[in-house]
Amino acid sequence: MAGIRLQPDDSDSSQQQARAVPVDLVSDDDRSVAADSWSIKSEYGSTLDDDQRHADAAEALNNANLPPPSDYSSDKDEPDADAVSSMLGFQSYWDAAYAGELTNFREHGHAGEVWFGADVMEVVASWTKALCVDVAQGRIPNHVDDVKAEEASELGNKLLSSWSVLDIGTGNGLLLQELAKQGFSDLTGTDYSEGAISLAQSLANRDGFSDIKFLVDDVLATKLEQEFQLVTDKGTLDAIGLHPDGPVKRMMYWDSVAKLVAPGGVLVITSCNSTKDELIQEVESFNSRKIAAAQELEGAKDEESCRDPIFQYLSHVRTYPTFMFGGSVGSRVATVAFLRK
Repeated sequence: MAGIRLQPDDSDSSQQQARAVPVDLVSDDDRSVAADSWSIKSEYGSTLDDDQRHADAAEALNNANLPPPSDYSSDKDEPDADAVSSMLGFQSYWDAAYAGELTNFREHGHAGEVWFGADVMEVVASWTKALCVDVAQGRIPNHVDDVKAEEASELGNKLLSSWSVLDIGTGNGLLLQELAKQGFSDLTGTDYSEGAISLAQSLANRDGFSDIKFLVDDVLATKLEQEFQLVTDKGTLDAIGLHPDGPVKRMMYWDSVAKLVAPGGVLVITSCNSTKDELIQEVESFNSRKIAAAQELEGAKDEESCRDPIFQYLSHVRTYPTFMFGGSVGSRVATVAFLRK
């Protein structure tokens, strides 16, 4: 699950209106490739029971007075025929998509789709490097200062060579290749589609990045127990939100990601379906939910220690093209960074 296709440029659209448009969709049965045989292939330990994770998220949604979600179902279930855009929220869609791209690579050497475009990917990689150099040196950007990619130095390369990096929903793994070019070396990519992992590994081996590790893993039920200093997401949260149970799954996403980012580490999310402000609001809602749960568990004896947020907004990319719509300035892509407290 690497990301979402952007609609063609249209000056009458805002980022909040830009949504994924699937192409040549057919049924899950026709397009599914080994969807029923996939499994987690890693040497890491177990995680919370999926039913319990769903129940916790559903309860939190109910407490927030939001519309109740539908009964949770596996990604291998058939989606509602009337909800075509939700096909991109199902694993079987991505299994089929990456099976096709893997065949295309083997026959023609093509890398496949570069989600959000190569320009955005390069911006994400260089901007993320500069941000992580600042964090590694104890310089936390404020809410108005931009992160300057050109300030990243040889010292920065040395600082980041030991950073552990996880790209969730890595797809073809090309973002990790760009991060390797920026000086990161301890790189891992995960995706719940076996076809995506096979393609990513094949491309990395061909392009001289065989040291990048790739694992089949579902971020919503991750088997990873390692914490990473940098976690990146380019379109995965978007795709999760397109599932019919998107609100529940997005809450499960934040619970899982919070365990994957090491304290003091950085989470970088790139989205075409959420604005910067929407992502910040979603993180603040997650923080509030976790703080309330901690206070209820701890009681009044140590209430002060339960008030710290889990994620803190750091910065966002300011160099993407913008346009005016309805009196507001928007961008078709948002890349936002958060610090794990």
